[in-house]
Amino acid sequence: MDTATKFDLIMAPPTEEVLTEGDVKSALDIGLPLKHYIGFEISGLMHLGTGLVTAMKIADLQKAGVDCSIFLADYHAWINDKLGGDLDLIKKTAVNYYKDAFKKSLEVAGADPDKVKFVLGSELYEKMGNDYWTTVLEVAKNVNLARIKRSITVAGRTEGETINFAILMYPVMQVADIFAQQVNLAHSGADQRKAHVIAREVASHLKYSMPLKRKHGNHEDIYKPIALHHHLILGLQEPPIWPIPKDKLKETISAMKMSKSKPNTAVFLTDSEENIKRKLMGAFCPPKHAEYNPVLDWAKTIIFKLNKELTIERSAKFGGGLHFDDYKELEKLYLEGKLHPMDLKNAVADELIDILAPIRKHFETPKNHQMIEELERVTAGIKKPT
Repeated sequence: MDTATKFDLIMAPPTEEVLTEGDVKSALDIGLPLKHYIGFEISGLMHLGTGLVTAMKIADLQKAGVDCSIFLADYHAWINDKLGGDLDLIKKTAVNYYKDAFKKSLEVAGADPDKVKFVLGSELYEKMGNDYWTTVLEVAKNVNLARIKRSITVAGRTEGETINFAILMYPVMQVADIFAQQVNLAHSGADQRKAHVIAREVASHLKYSMPLKRKHGNHEDIYKPIALHHHLILGLQEPPIWPIPKDKLKETISAMKMSKSKPNTAVFLTDSEENIKRKLMGAFCPPKHAEYNPVLDWAKTIIFKLNKELTIERSAKFGGGLHFDDYKELEKLYLEGKLHPMDLKNAVADELIDILAPIRKHFETPKNHQMIEELERVTAGIKKPT
């Protein structure tokens, strides 16, 4: 595969931003092996954004010859008090449910799960010992406290929020994870951008830990990790303000992203057909509006990426069925008011039901179903029956 094709795969949607495109081209031109990672806190059930969108991007990267890995961030989840702050449960969920859910998502997205390395954070830290914590301290020595306070948003916290000191360690460890694994292509949703920018800024200042190095003829230099950020799909809720005023755009869009903390506005990988239908039917889907429309967002990001097409079933009295081979055709018809929101919702729901069928079936076994029930109970704050 030529470098231009590899570059196009790396940049293909759902990629939204790469820091920087020039770094990607340079790496491909000199034949630098690209080592990727994307990290996830271990928390509740996995939704479309975490599982499927991530898997679709990994499928692209694998085709481009990138060595891919998924980091199961159990210590980060513990710091952030996920799953009740129970570290044993977090580890158990990571190596069982999360690993399994990612593998099935990778299969659905056309990636090869057997070629994706899974790294459990606590195991990496134990294996590296002082080398890891030296990296943590060296990163910390090269970034000021004000910057870290601004970066705690990577843990879903807001600047100025009352926090414990461990939360301040979160972004520092996230940066250290990149260098500890010798990752030169750090991947995340757009919400993790701040940590990646810090990683790029401190890269050349690392001395005692493990900076990224590459050879140029007879000499060696230290270089910055490439940062790839994919699109964060919208939740199904109506924006807090509509229409969205320009001065409130950034904070409103941030509040609109899919979140497991708003279960009725997110579709989970294991949702039943009935739940998927119910959630889509109640979705915000303003007529003749494409921007900030979650149903169109999902059609564009997921359905046309995976299936390359969408069929709208409707009776002859409403104009008959429609078939689209291109998202732009769908969006154009919707903007013209020639496609009703309910017809779009039904079509997207049906497609998602089919796409998620293999994952849903996998988790229907008694053992897996029990695991799902336990996660639902813990995330709802319900104690296990005695």
